[in-house]
Amino acid sequence: MSAAKAYHFPITIVPGDIDFMGHVNNARYLSWVQDAVLSHWRKLAPAEAVASKAWVALKHEITYRRPAFLDDEVIAETVLEKIAGARAFYSTVIQRGEDVLAEVKSAWCCIDAETLRPARIGKEVAAFFFPHED
Repeated sequence: MSAAKAYHFPITIVPGDIDFMGHVNNARYLSWVQDAVLSHWRKLAPAEAVASKAWVALKHEITYRRPAFLDDEVIAETVLEKIAGARAFYSTVIQRGEDVLAEVKSAWCCIDAETLRPARIGKEVAAFFFPHED
């Protein structure tokens, strides 16, 4: 299964994001990744899947390249690289124009919203993200 099409998620930096050094606190980047991944899911998944499933983060690996500041225009470009059972693997690049601010690899587990147990992503749902796959 090849990676899906990139999803672009605009980010608004607010004063509370800024730390004592005058730039965005590193922890905010993870919130941005979570927001981008969940927005991607809600945009492409069928309504029934969105209503019945939830996501929990399993792992984040983040490389910080440059700081972000209050007035910056920032976007998260996230790509669903693959789905394996109940897990989804994303690659997210946070950018300001051509400048890469951070690169994040993350793994997520899909869970049933009622039982809170891992929930496999079926082929019919995966097809919304990987439309050219069989």
